[in-house]
Amino acid sequence: MNNWFVAHTQPRAELLAKSHLERQDFTVYLPRYLKQRRHARRVDLVHAPLFPRYIFIHMDTALARWRSIQSTVGIQYLVCNGDAPAPVPGGIIDEIRAREDDKGLVKTVRPSEMKPGQPVKIIAGAFSGHDALFECATDKQRITVLLTLLSRSIRTIVPLDAVVNPSAA
Repeated sequence: MNNWFVAHTQPRAELLAKSHLERQDFTVYLPRYLKQRRHARRVDLVHAPLFPRYIFIHMDTALARWRSIQSTVGIQYLVCNGDAPAPVPGGIIDEIRAREDDKGLVKTVRPSEMKPGQPVKIIAGAFSGHDALFECATDKQRITVLLTLLSRSIRTIVPLDAVVNPSAA
């Protein structure tokens, strides 16, 4: 049965790992978004991985030579449960792909598009996978959200590119 699995890459080696895995006939997905980069008084828009240091691999572990992934250039390790690769929960990849634009870039949320109390989903960082409520924008790169953990509402600041609007799909 074909599933999606996750590989942890070496720093800034997502494209290199993707290229080498595709040469081995693996189906690889590297979700990317348009990121604002500042350097030397210049602001550029660059394609950046949505999940830095992670790529997704679609395969059937019964048929694929998945152990070769561990020694592929750019890969640090395949995320496993014990000795077997850990599958990504169903529908996650489809949800990410549904948020892509015509250029294949995942659309992220902008604070101007959100209203206080609007639900958001955190997709990166320590609270990845949790639902939260948008409270306010702190600056152009970060927002304040209310997270419910252990039956309490906790206010935290997260990077803007770490959240998506679940209703935008």
